[in-house]
Amino acid sequence: MTGNLRPGQLPASYEEATHQHLVYYSRITCVLAMALVAGGVGLDAAFYPEHSQDFGLARLVVVALIGAALWSYSSSWGLRHVRGLTYFWIALPQLMIAWMIFSTDGEASIYFVGLTLAVSGISIFLPLTLLEALVFSVFTMLAYTLACVLRVGGVQHWPVLAGQLMFVLFFSLIAITVSVYGERQRRQTYALQTEVQRQKDELLAQNKALVEIKGQLLQREKMAAIGTLSAGLLHELNNPVNYSLMAINMAQTLPAARSDELLKESLVDAKEGMTRIQNIVTDLKTFAYQNPGDNSQRPFLLEQAIRSAQRLAGHELKGVAVSIEVPQDTHVLGDEPAIIGVLINLFSNAAHALAKAQREQPRIDVRVQTEGGRLRVTVHDNGQGILPENIGRVFEPFFTTRDVGAGLGLGLSVSYGIVQRHGGLLAVESEAGAWTAFTFDLPRPE
Repeated sequence: MTGNLRPGQLPASYEEATHQHLVYYSRITCVLAMALVAGGVGLDAAFYPEHSQDFGLARLVVVALIGAALWSYSSSWGLRHVRGLTYFWIALPQLMIAWMIFSTDGEASIYFVGLTLAVSGISIFLPLTLLEALVFSVFTMLAYTLACVLRVGGVQHWPVLAGQLMFVLFFSLIAITVSVYGERQRRQTYALQTEVQRQKDELLAQNKALVEIKGQLLQREKMAAIGTLSAGLLHELNNPVNYSLMAINMAQTLPAARSDELLKESLVDAKEGMTRIQNIVTDLKTFAYQNPGDNSQRPFLLEQAIRSAQRLAGHELKGVAVSIEVPQDTHVLGDEPAIIGVLINLFSNAAHALAKAQREQPRIDVRVQTEGGRLRVTVHDNGQGILPENIGRVFEPFFTTRDVGAGLGLGLSVSYGIVQRHGGLLAVESEAGAWTAFTFDLPRPE
């Protein structure tokens, strides 16, 4: 563990959370301990001036060692061994104070107060376990007892020693109690944080799903609107177009049309224009009539449809590496010619994007995956991608980024309607300048 987490990131486990807590508070406690140990020089001068030089040197060594432990926390090694380093440096002040007691008045020395302060302070600041707090308390009491017993002259007043040990014991009990309830509180806090994080992740996932659903609903509303418009216009447009085409065909059979080149060329241009209008009306039928007859929903092999679309779009796919990956069974239920049309449109758009991007190795990857009772198709190209400001409009009727005259902007709109009537959704993802991926899903026959 490194001890470093991004802001707002929750540790993966309670042990890691405790580790982070220990690193943070061990640094703070190191600084506090160094300040208190160094500040004790004033006590040495006040109570034991004859030992000021020796005690001052000892304090300097202890401050340096604690400072070294603090510095090690900035390295990966120190962070990995933070608990062992903490054991090391919290023992240093106790050993120093025990030596001062040994060197002065034993059980009568005022320095025993420093032991009690260290026991209580360490337990409050550091996340010690019950066992660690117990061991630290026993270590402190043992160091104090040995300092009094082993000094020159030994123990002078046993009742005083017993009273002082009881005083240290009281603080040890406080330290142990703090460690027990501190451990319980840390566990409860981590459990609460974990639950809050879980709920936050769920809310984020739900919000993302709602945004996607909102986009789908908006797209469906657009398709419904254009369908309503198309239904009203189809009858009014079809009859005049058909009458005009019949009149043009009859005019082309007249002798005057054959002899007059200008008239002949004009009739050809007029017929091309009317044919184009007729094609647009045909495309708009997808939006006007989205409930085809039952006979159009038949089982077919999606793999064969993909291969057919690849062959039909072969002219545009020259020089493009096409990879097709399908499962063993690709039976789906739907309108095979319409789905082939969707795939041709996606291949054509991908080929156009690849031509503009001028890739050294242009490629299109087609992947079919099974998802429950449906097959999901992904058509991915490494073309020029779609700009963020355009990606929300690619399914709008008559929206196109191609040059004027190169496309009507109906291909993806028509494809969206076809997939929609199969109970699926045509979606797009893209990274501008890098890639584009269209996905849609189809039902499998029961």
